[in-house]
Amino acid sequence: AVESATLVSLNIDGVEVTVPEGTSVMRAAALVDINIPKLCATDSLESFGSCRLCTVEIEGRRGFHASCTTPVAEGMVVRSQSQALARLRRNIMELYISDHPLDCLTCPANGDCELQDMAGAVGLREVRYGFAGENHLALGKDESNPYFTFDASKCILCSRCVRACGEVQGTFALTIQGRGFDSQVSTGKGTDFLGSDCVSCGACVQACPTATLTEKSVIEQGQPEHSVVTTCAYCGVGCSFKAEMKGDQLVRMTPWKGGQANHGHSCVKGRFAFGYATHKDRLTTPMIRDHIDQPWREVSWDEAIGFAARRLKEVQARHGRHSVGGITSSRCTNEETYLVQKLVRAALGNNNTDTCARVCHSPTGYGLKMTLGESAGTQDFDSVLKADCILVIGANPTDAHPVFGSLLRKRLRQGARLIVADPRHIDLLDSPHTGAAIHLPIRPGTNVALVNALAHVIVTEGLEDHDFIAGRCAPEEYQAWRDFILEPRHAPEAVADIIGVPARRIREAALLYGGAGNGAIYYGLGVTEHSQGSTTVMGIANLALATGNIGRPGVGVNPLRGQNNVQGSCDMGSFPHELPGYQPVTDAAVRGRFEAAWGATLDPEPGLRIPRMFDAAIEGRFKAMYVQGEDIAQSDPNTQHVEAALRALDLLIVQDIFLNETAKFAHVILPGASFLEKNGTFTNAERRINRVRKVMTPLAGKEDWEVTMDLANALGYPMHYDHPSEIMDEIAALTPSFTGVSYDKLERLGSIQWPCNAEHPDGTPVMHEEQFPIGRARMVVTEFIPTTEQVSERYPLLLTTGRILSQYNVGAQTRRTDNNVWHGEDVLEIHPHDAAARGIADGQPVSIDSRTGRTVLRAQHSTRMQPGVVYTTFHFPHSGANVITTDNSDWATNCPEYKVTAVQVTAEAPRALSDWQQRFYDFTREQLAFARHGD
Repeated sequence: AVESATLVSLNIDGVEVTVPEGTSVMRAAALVDINIPKLCATDSLESFGSCRLCTVEIEGRRGFHASCTTPVAEGMVVRSQSQALARLRRNIMELYISDHPLDCLTCPANGDCELQDMAGAVGLREVRYGFAGENHLALGKDESNPYFTFDASKCILCSRCVRACGEVQGTFALTIQGRGFDSQVSTGKGTDFLGSDCVSCGACVQACPTATLTEKSVIEQGQPEHSVVTTCAYCGVGCSFKAEMKGDQLVRMTPWKGGQANHGHSCVKGRFAFGYATHKDRLTTPMIRDHIDQPWREVSWDEAIGFAARRLKEVQARHGRHSVGGITSSRCTNEETYLVQKLVRAALGNNNTDTCARVCHSPTGYGLKMTLGESAGTQDFDSVLKADCILVIGANPTDAHPVFGSLLRKRLRQGARLIVADPRHIDLLDSPHTGAAIHLPIRPGTNVALVNALAHVIVTEGLEDHDFIAGRCAPEEYQAWRDFILEPRHAPEAVADIIGVPARRIREAALLYGGAGNGAIYYGLGVTEHSQGSTTVMGIANLALATGNIGRPGVGVNPLRGQNNVQGSCDMGSFPHELPGYQPVTDAAVRGRFEAAWGATLDPEPGLRIPRMFDAAIEGRFKAMYVQGEDIAQSDPNTQHVEAALRALDLLIVQDIFLNETAKFAHVILPGASFLEKNGTFTNAERRINRVRKVMTPLAGKEDWEVTMDLANALGYPMHYDHPSEIMDEIAALTPSFTGVSYDKLERLGSIQWPCNAEHPDGTPVMHEEQFPIGRARMVVTEFIPTTEQVSERYPLLLTTGRILSQYNVGAQTRRTDNNVWHGEDVLEIHPHDAAARGIADGQPVSIDSRTGRTVLRAQHSTRMQPGVVYTTFHFPHSGANVITTDNSDWATNCPEYKVTAVQVTAEAPRALSDWQQRFYDFTREQLAFARHGD
């Protein structure tokens, strides 16, 4: 599609059609259901014009014209069918088929092959040329990728895979090598797919019109026969997929073009890493035990629920109403999360409910609520396509939010400028075919100093948007902020040594952002997971407000949420001080509405946050916990402290799909359901509510919301729902920003971005266009207070943590897929200078010691790191990344300071690995060797 205010009318096969200027003849024909044969063209790629199968005749013009590359013209008369065109198309198809295996009956694409379809469409009945001459039929297969096969003998050189890799994904890993008859699709590096720059997003497989690129699942299982549209359960992008089925067997996940968050694109996790849902490790039977040193006993659902309810009542009878609580999951649906916090408040009688957003994006909720009045990002993802300058701070979109990362890269190729503030050199800085980017390799823990320095330059250089400030910002708060930010101590020259970035680079970045027509800010956990996470979020909002970059497409403050439903779990009232919709539990009027609807008296006092639950458990005041879908023993900081708290509990109920690290301390195991086994909704990072639809029967027999409902009923608090749509109706009735949300509307619109209410009946892609929920925005003084976690002679390096593309969060899902081929263990990235100073070889085991603990990883020399900073991921339990992180946290929200840990790294002899670690490493190396070479 093209956008143009000018409309053009033409006639195609006697049908009048009016389309925007610049539209191709092929698209214009398709819009009136005239399907012109094609092979190299698709509606997801720019026109190419190589196959010539789509030629048409145009009145008044000589010869034949490729309809995919020919733009419409006013009054144009087009014929898509004639004897001459039919003869030409059959001749073209003959040439294709003469160099193509005629194994259609045994081909994995049989029934889903565009070459096969087009041969029928043009009426090809014979091939005169035979196979006697030179051909490509003997070309071999590349089966190195664990998820798809490349069969060069079936390639028709349409270049769709090459173009998809460049235009859609933005990796440019594929090319056409050679000329004429010797042309072949190549990875460009002279290596196989696994060894290339390919990120296995599946765009090439999606684009391929033949069996050249085919999913191995399709080769093994055959073509699917029906599909269900649902939403991915990995990151906060919220991609829509067609789960393509054969009976109750999932054959493949195909990105759905109707998905308004992903527009038919995907990443390696959502596209291919779904095997965990049916993995042999799945929990399918409830289990109980009286003490954690006893073996598990498999029991029925009724017995497990009864046991859990009885023990909860006993704990409260002995230790009081506030001695129990629950933790909701950002991987479960909105409806399931809503029910867990409702159970805690209405059935258990307290507000001891929290969610994993506590340890990732709780500063986003606090900081944006304080400044803009709403605890969420301001834009939709597509907004980035109108940005002129993009500031990415503390985020790595191409790894953690890859589909959005591809969209961002597209905008960079179109000419937008990029600023990255990150201790590491991330892949986004190396995006092909983009202009020069500014990298600010800041020292971990100095975000606030950087944001203040950027603001100082913007104000002193006269780049404020005074009209916006006068009309939209609270004047007293603005003046106080301006006086603060003008102090010389915030000048780049004053803080350059603190931040670790030259003053001239800070000024260059500030002038670029402040002078841009549309400046957009995207941030991630590298902002929030600090002792001053909330302060940085407020500082980012200050920057956007000062420059008027709020309230229209192409600008805004955009938190990149880590998990699929982090936004939703916060929206649903998971925090101990807020009911659904961020309504304070301390407000009597708010409580009154919920009490009337729930038929229960609610506690007016906020409950315990997750860190305070741990402290209270160790102190003996908190005795029972219901954990739905979170592995807090692996994901939360200071592992020793977490495990001590879990051991101190009289009752721990774990509801999950796998026996995770937290389950080691549990008394009750309630099997969970994967996203493929349930109905509900997820809310992504752009506030988009998407339907989750059941694809298969739950392996354990129950969806998660049904388990929570059963537990509430067993506790004596009645919950009765027949479908999650009824839960959403209740949410809408109690939550002002959701009043217009219903399953019927979601079916009609596809998805909805809240607020959705009488004022915004179809949702709100861009927030704060006219006003803020609090009237005028508040600009907040953001004093830089250095973290107490500082380097010393004993701990001279700073450790920061993050994610990698192929793995996800604590790895419970992706570790049970072939994604291990790319990342089979967590490693420590260290700059070669730091490694040389310590005598550390690449790949050598190293000891990482902090003030909190010690772990052992393998070192990986990396110039992506700056000297003095090391980096690791946290996807594997044995890596023990959180054994060494401290319990420092954000001053406002207790979000842990994962990103700053002072450490020392020393070389270890190979025997430093335990026997089981060595066996795991050797096994992983064997897997990798097999995937690459098949032996």
